[in-house]
Amino acid sequence: MRLAFAGAAIAAMLAAPCLADDASDMAKVVGGFYQVHQASSQDGIPDATQRAKYEPYISPELDKLLAEGNAAESRYAAANKDSPPVVEGDLFSPNFEGVTRFAIGACATDATGGHCAAMLTYDDGKHGAKDKPLDWTDTVKLAKTPSGWRVDDIAYGGSWDFGNHGTLKAILQDAISNAGD
Repeated sequence: MRLAFAGAAIAAMLAAPCLADDASDMAKVVGGFYQVHQASSQDGIPDATQRAKYEPYISPELDKLLAEGNAAESRYAAANKDSPPVVEGDLFSPNFEGVTRFAIGACATDATGGHCAAMLTYDDGKHGAKDKPLDWTDTVKLAKTPSGWRVDDIAYGGSWDFGNHGTLKAILQDAISNAGD
């Protein structure tokens, strides 16, 4: 009994640095992802050139879905010359206008991989009595890949009526299915 308890205690102590390393690695990946996002147009589905900048930070599955979404967007635009794009505004947040500041919060592993809190702000620079920055927290879901932790999905945390709701992957899948062929 004592040996079993001692073995479990030693295993827990050895695992603790791994969990801390995982959280640190996840935070670095999510931070890199949002740095790329800040440098992007934050409008619509990224094309191949934009997607290449995100690729070091996203899972192969999300990369494939973004490529399929971009292809669907192109087909839709060709068939509907005077229509707006299938996805307008910032795809990677619930706020149409995008994100002007970000901070990465707590990261942890879970049964499906990992997740980090992303505290996001949109500030249009107006500072009147009614013009306050918009703050919210999204949950960035990560997958462990052969290349390490990668962003795999985003659960949007905005509570307002307009904008994206649900998850990034669901928005992409919906856009792909609604773009037609």
